[in-house]
Amino acid sequence: MKRRELITLLGAAAAWPLAARAQQHEQMRRVGVLISSTGNDPQGRRQIAAFQQGLQELGWMEGQNVRIDFRFLGDEPNRLKAYAAELVALKPDALLASGPTEVVALQQEATTIPIVFTQVNDPVGAGLVKTLARPGGSATGFTPTEFSIGGKMLEVLRDLVPDVKQVGVVLDPKLSDQTGMQSAMEAVALRLGLRLQQLGVPDDPADIENPISSFARHQNGGLIVLANRNTILHRKLIIAAAAKHRLPTIYSYRYFVEDGGLASYGADLLGLYKRAASYVDRILKGERPADLPVQQPTQYELIINMKTAKALGLDVPPTLLARADEVIE
Repeated sequence: MKRRELITLLGAAAAWPLAARAQQHEQMRRVGVLISSTGNDPQGRRQIAAFQQGLQELGWMEGQNVRIDFRFLGDEPNRLKAYAAELVALKPDALLASGPTEVVALQQEATTIPIVFTQVNDPVGAGLVKTLARPGGSATGFTPTEFSIGGKMLEVLRDLVPDVKQVGVVLDPKLSDQTGMQSAMEAVALRLGLRLQQLGVPDDPADIENPISSFARHQNGGLIVLANRNTILHRKLIIAAAAKHRLPTIYSYRYFVEDGGLASYGADLLGLYKRAASYVDRILKGERPADLPVQQPTQYELIINMKTAKALGLDVPPTLLARADEVIE
C-alpha cells in the first residue's frame, strides 16, 4: 500500500468515531406531553407554547432534533389511562405531565421513563417524590404553590372586601394539597375573624352553580377558588356563577382573571412551563430526574380585574392597586 493511501485510510478511520458521535448527537429525540386541559383551551395552548419556546432556546427544534407528541385530557377523564399508554408506547426519551393524576397514570404504564411535572402542589404528599431536594425516582418538576398561599389569598380577599364575614373555599377535598391549603387558611381566618365553608366542585358542569348558589345566601360572603382539574376546566362557569350571585372571588392563577374573575394570587404558570423545558433538556442530555430537585415558585403575582370590581361595586384600595403586578382595565 502506498504511503499516501495509508495516510488517507488512517485519517478516515480516525474521523469515523467523530462522525458517528455527531450523527448520534443529532438523532431525533422524542418527548411525550400529557396535559389536563382541552386541546382548544387558549390557556393550555399558551402553556404548551411556553414549553416549546423554552426547548427552542435550549437548541431543541421540533421536527429537526426533537419530536413532541401531545395528548390533551380535557373533559375526557376516562381517557387518562389510554392516553398514558399511547404516549409510553411511543418510547419517548422524556415525558411532560401537568398534574398528579397524569404523573401517576404515566408511571403505571412505565416506571423508568423520566417525567417532568409542572402543576403538582404537593409531590411529597402525593407520593411522587421522596423529598423536594432529592426526588429519588423517575419524576421531578415544579410545584406552583405552597400551603401558606391559601392564607395569602384570604388576606387579599379581606383587603378587597373589608366587610366580608363568610368565605366559601371551592376545592377538591380528595386532593391533599387542597385540604392542606384550607388548613393554612383556617389559621388566617381565625386571626381575621372570618368563617370558612368548604365547597366541593361537581364533576357535572350542569351542577357547577349549585354549591355557589347555596353559599350566596350568606350575608357578606366571598369565595376562594383553588386550582384543580374541575375548577380549571369549568372556570368560565364558576366565574359566571360568582358574578351572577355577586360574590367577590379570588382565584389561583392569572387566566381566571383574564376570563373575567375579580382577582388572583399565584404563580406564573407560563413561566413554570418554560422552566420545565430546562429539566427536559437536562434529562435528554443524560441527567436523572432522581437528582433534579423539585423547584418551588420564587415569586407570586397579584392580578386585579377593575372591570369586574366595578361591576361588583367594589372600591379597590389604592394600596392594593399599588401592590398588584397587573391591573386589567
